[in-house]
Amino acid sequence: MTKLKTSLTAVERRAEELDTIAAVLPLERRDELAELLTDHDVETLRHLVNQGMGDNTLRALTSDLAYLEAWGLAATGCTLPWPAPEALLLKFVAHHLWDPQHRETDADHGMPADVDQNLRSQGFLKSVGPHAPATVRRRLANWSTLSKWRGFDGAFASPALKSAIRLAIRAAPRQRLRKSAKAVTGDVLAKLLATCATDSLRDLRDRAILMVAFASGGRRRSEIAGLRREQLTVEPPIEVPDGPPLPSLAIHLGRTKTTTGEQDDIVYLTGRPVEALIAWLQAAKIDNGSVFRAIGRWGTVSKRAIDPQSVNAIIKQRVELAGLDRGEFSAHGLRSGYLTEAANRGIPLPEAMEQSRHRSIQQASSYYNSATRRSGRAAQMV
Repeated sequence: MTKLKTSLTAVERRAEELDTIAAVLPLERRDELAELLTDHDVETLRHLVNQGMGDNTLRALTSDLAYLEAWGLAATGCTLPWPAPEALLLKFVAHHLWDPQHRETDADHGMPADVDQNLRSQGFLKSVGPHAPATVRRRLANWSTLSKWRGFDGAFASPALKSAIRLAIRAAPRQRLRKSAKAVTGDVLAKLLATCATDSLRDLRDRAILMVAFASGGRRRSEIAGLRREQLTVEPPIEVPDGPPLPSLAIHLGRTKTTTGEQDDIVYLTGRPVEALIAWLQAAKIDNGSVFRAIGRWGTVSKRAIDPQSVNAIIKQRVELAGLDRGEFSAHGLRSGYLTEAANRGIPLPEAMEQSRHRSIQQASSYYNSATRRSGRAAQMV
């Protein structure tokens, strides 16, 4: 009884410690993580927060650490050893990169059924089949990073591990899929906005999210979810030849995926996106703090920001309301859609990159939708 009480106290303590970093590292499954992660895991996360690691990187590390701990318990019955021995790393590769055809004739090939069922019951496994090679590489890289933060090297650079990954990928090749199968171009955006036609709080918020995310250069869902009123600056109106001046706002991005936060990266909104954003802020009575917030069942606006996953859910919900296939679009489609639409309108890529804040032409050009390139002038030279 004493041992059980001590264990529960340790879990409660970890839950409280996770709460102390929740402002930087939102944790939707705090109680589950408190039971799954060890004291050393939580201490490592707290250390990384204090080191100023980017929010997105911290979320990815936490997600992968939770998965690794869950897999380790299911596969070996023990918490992860630090550093991880080479045999455990090879077991991880064997469990996640396997050949479906080989599995049909050899039940022991790939992840064992009991491990699969254990992870699936906890919500760590959803899809059927081997993992994407990129996912396995990322989790191994984060495992290595966490090991180094604990003062260990591990066997992540061993020739045997590299060979195992290479051979596993070659044996079961997978086509690389886009984060969003289709780009949310101007015509698609118009259909999504048409579903936000009322003055309800939910429609006002979702309309502002769609317009701000797209018009500000295709901002990432984490940047939209984390946007704060203090990042917005009213700019002088833009004069136009045949019409009233257009309202203008500046968004000070702060830390993003490609910046340190020391740079004052700014993007601008002009016209309709500004009007949509102001309409939401006024209706929700938001003068400071998070811009985009959850809305309760009875129309109560939360004081806390929506999480990045909610941005994706909102996009998919609007896609479905517009009569489109929700499986073909995601929040990332706004990012690729912005650059695709810029190309459709003849806007030079460097000019579009000023708004999207991409750092390399190669990276930015990779977002151009294949369908647009296939039907463009560059593919019809002969």
